[in-house]
Amino acid sequence: MSDRLTKSEWLRHGLRTLASDGPGELKVGSMSEKLNVSRGSFYWHFRDIADFRSQLLQSWQEISTDQIITELDNRPDDPSRLRDLMHRAFSRQRNLDQAVRSWASEDEKVAGIVAAVDARRIVRVARLLSEAGVDSERAAQRATFLYWAFLGQSAVMDQGHASIPAAALNEIIGFFEGLSRVPPACEPRQTSVSLERPRRRR
Repeated sequence: MSDRLTKSEWLRHGLRTLASDGPGELKVGSMSEKLNVSRGSFYWHFRDIADFRSQLLQSWQEISTDQIITELDNRPDDPSRLRDLMHRAFSRQRNLDQAVRSWASEDEKVAGIVAAVDARRIVRVARLLSEAGVDSERAAQRATFLYWAFLGQSAVMDQGHASIPAAALNEIIGFFEGLSRVPPACEPRQTSVSLERPRRRR
């Protein structure tokens, strides 16, 4: 049995476990057995399972959000950033994101972290729209709507409607970037749209 696991290796295994089996399987004993190491390897890097879970969520934020935002920031004059981001977002597997959101439905602390991640993502998409020439208020609204679509895509059960051709997605992105205002005849009577939040289980 080898104990030479780094903190990064433990966190990568934790993310895989979370994505495949859920937060209930984030246990020192079972993870140690799967990795063929002693429990001491875990406690060399983490105070306890709560510390591990906290760092695991931080790792999820870095991988799923921080790194992507940094990549966008490193391409300040590239007009294709929003298109590339949307293609990346709508084509990737979301097992890990779904597992974290499921966890958030049962844990207030996790819910707060997920809410903060959602806000950062929406703000960054809104900024891309603003840089494309959309005024700030509409950019925020369109970014929110795009994020709703992103979250909802993974809930579609009919695989025939779970994706669209790349060219169609490009057209939709161009629509969001290019439409400066809604024609009066198309403006809805309702002034706002909100979604009722599911109650977290106690």
